Amino acid sequence: MLAAAHLLNGLLMIALPLVLGVVLARRWRLGWGLFGMGAATFVASQIFHIPFNYLVLTPFVTERGMFAAGGWAFITAALLYGLSAGVFEEMARFVVMRRWALDTRNLPNALMFGAGHGGGEAIILGGFVLYAFFQAVALRGVDLVKTLPLEQVDVVAAQMALYWNMPWYKALLGAGERAGAICFHLSASALVLQSVRRGGWGWLAGAVAWHTLFNAATLIVLDRWGVYAAEGIVVIGAGISLLIIFAIKNMDAPGEDLEEDPPSLSPADSRLRRINDEEISDDSLEDSRYT
Repeated sequence: MLAAAHLLNGLLMIALPLVLGVVLARRWRLGWGLFGMGAATFVASQIFHIPFNYLVLTPFVTERGMFAAGGWAFITAALLYGLSAGVFEEMARFVVMRRWALDTRNLPNALMFGAGHGGGEAIILGGFVLYAFFQAVALRGVDLVKTLPLEQVDVVAAQMALYWNMPWYKALLGAGERAGAICFHLSASALVLQSVRRGGWGWLAGAVAWHTLFNAATLIVLDRWGVYAAEGIVVIGAGISLLIIFAIKNMDAPGEDLEEDPPSLSPADSRLRRINDEEISDDSLEDSRYT
């Protein structure tokens, strides 16, 4: 049962964003290009985000013992990590949506982009989860002393014991967390869309702030009350994300953000549109019979 749960966890992390993409594509007849651009945007943001955390933020936090200190120091560290994710990911989202993903000018397209952004992250993590599962299966029941360097035996043995002795439902928490995170990415894309469409930095700042709060709250609750409470925060965040999307949808005129852009008229079509009732007379109709 536990092995099946571990396997299902990784498969769900990969499948959930793809299923969401299918639903959005069918609902609004969207192409998968925006999904791919969203996924590529996430990867591009990490090219800068991960080195910044490794070279700048983590040494800053570690040297001051902020995580070990607990209290306000821990909260500050969690907010800094959340802010780091918010700045790099939302700025990347904004730049791509404004400069390259020019189709993201209405809410459905922005949601498809957001599904790709959050989905790309989920698929990558799901791949790691599946890799860890197959590694754990391969090492299960194996004499680690004969397989691994001696300095790694105790660490790997402890990890294997933890992996194969958790409750089966705990093994599925990763998929649940990714579902909530994808909801967040949908709302963040909706917020960035408003910045792209309306101009100004307020909406983009709101997306960064929402990203910071979502990440930091999850980390703080995880430290103080454990993984199940943190999952509860993710569920609450997912609910707030859906409310944000609904509120943004209602900000526009009914149907404005749900329709495709009207096709441009050709010169011939334009001339046809300029014909009005005054230009149509009985004589012209009579003449048209012999034309």
